[in-house]
This record gives sequence, structure tokens and C-alpha cells, in this order.
Amino acid sequence: MSIRILPDTEIKAAASSFHAPALLFANPKNLYQRRVARFTSLAHAHPLADYLHFASQVAEAQLTVLQQLPIEQDPRLSADNLSSDFLAEQPLNAQHWQRDAVWQTLLMAILAEIKPKASATILNTIETLEKYSTAELDRMADTLLAQEFEQISSDQAVFIWAALSLYWVQLVQQIPHSSHKDSAENLHVCPICGSAPVASVIHFGAEQGLRYLHCALCESEWNMVRSKCTNCDQTGKLDYWSIDSEMAAVKAESCGDCHSYLKALYQERDPKVEAIADDLASIFLDVEMEKKGLQRSGLNPFLFPNQAS
Repeated sequence: MSIRILPDTEIKAAASSFHAPALLFANPKNLYQRRVARFTSLAHAHPLADYLHFASQVAEAQLTVLQQLPIEQDPRLSADNLSSDFLAEQPLNAQHWQRDAVWQTLLMAILAEIKPKASATILNTIETLEKYSTAELDRMADTLLAQEFEQISSDQAVFIWAALSLYWVQLVQQIPHSSHKDSAENLHVCPICGSAPVASVIHFGAEQGLRYLHCALCESEWNMVRSKCTNCDQTGKLDYWSIDSEMAAVKAESCGDCHSYLKALYQERDPKVEAIADDLASIFLDVEMEKKGLQRSGLNPFLFPNQAS
């Protein structure tokens, strides 16, 4: 599979032809606006309404910080400084990219936005994070990006990841969109930053029926054929599960080969589905999948594992 990084002006043209865009970038402002609205809508009469409202506050804080403190152009991403090999594979790999200290500025700004309306429990987490040294925060970030999630308290991980994601989302906007990258491997992780997907989204409209996996970190989406497991690429033992009905907008796709599952969101059944919000709100489907002995292959930034004892 050849992945080409497309400028916005080419996406509609490519989608309207027989050649679907292999990679879609998020529009950061629209991304967070849609997420806030979706969390708010899904919270209505939901058993986990309080947590969905909190998640909405985090997304709203990300939007505010994006608008008030946009990061500067990283000189490493200017066209003059990029080698031909840079975009060959995972150019912003989360475990290898040397982060700018600005990510901690974003973190503190997000915390400041949420602090005035935080509950006592969340306020305690915020105040704990505010006391950490820059070195300790970097260590925690390294641990999360290395996918050692059990090593970090889940309540702290949510905020750290929110800042890291806001940093990576803006980095992605700085990649020269006229560049090309070719990759036929590892489509179970993001071809830009190497992170796990939250869920897959089955598009409607110009990309009717195409499946795009949504990155949990940089928020990019990449196309993967629907006939393959998103975790192991096998094709023979895929099953689909839902709680409400066969026509549910959110289903779990499971693989009998690797015994994993990932949610699939269907825009044609609900055009307002949003990867992170709908994945979190359908947590009771996760419970049912775990009862079947299946392991989640994706990552939701509001569902980190609890810290190991």
C-alpha cells in the first residue's frame, strides 16, 4: 500500500475519484469542537455522564489552548531541512521524536483551564501534576509514549496525554503536505506517529464505505481495507458485535486469530459519531468483549489502565 500525505485541496478531489486518500489529517479546531459537542450529547442520561462531561471539559480546554497558545513552527519540519528519508515511515514517531519543552507549557495551560471547575478529586490530581518537576513530567511522558501505561496513575495520564496529543496534532500540521511516503507494513499503528488507533471509522459521503483508523495521539486517520484485522492483518475469523442492534452505529470487530478487538463506528448510521467520544461512551461493549476473553487492541486517552500496585 502506498501512503501519500495529501494537502487539503487534494483530499476532496482524490475522494471523488476511484483513488481514496490513504491518509487524512485532522482540522484541529473542528476536531475539538465536534468532540466537545459529541461528549455533551452522549452524556445525556448516560450512566457515566459525569465522566463524559469531564472528558468534554478536557477537549474544550485543548481547543482553548490551541487557540491561545499555538506552537511555533518546528525548524526540523521545514521543507529545507527534511531529507528524502524523513517521511519514509512514521516521521513523527512518538517514541523517537525529541519533544520540544512547549508540550509542558500546553499541559500547564490545560490544567489551568480545567482547574476552576474541577471536582475535589480532579483538583487534587491537577495540583499534584503542577508540583512535578519538568524532568519528572518528561519521564512520565516517555513512559506513556512507550505504552507502559500501567506505570502511570490513570488520572494523571489523561492530562499528560491530552497535552502530548495537542502538541502532536499541531506538529502534524507542519509536515509538508506535498511530500510522499510509501509504506506497506504496520498499518495497525499510525503511519505518522506510530501510536495505536482509538477505533476505526467507516466513512460516508465521498469516502462511502471506506474504513479509516483514527490515531489516539496525533489524530490522523489512515485507510485500511475492511477485510483485514486491524491488529494482525488476518482475514478469516472476523466477527462483529453490538449491544443495541445489528444496525448499531458502534460495533466491536473481533479477530479469532489474535483474539483482539477494535471498535468500528459507522457514519451512515449516525453521522455525528466521533472516534474518542463514541468509543468511550460505548464502554459497556468493552465489558462484554472482555467477558469473551478478547483483548482491546486500541487506546482511548480517557481509558488508561489503572496504575500497577
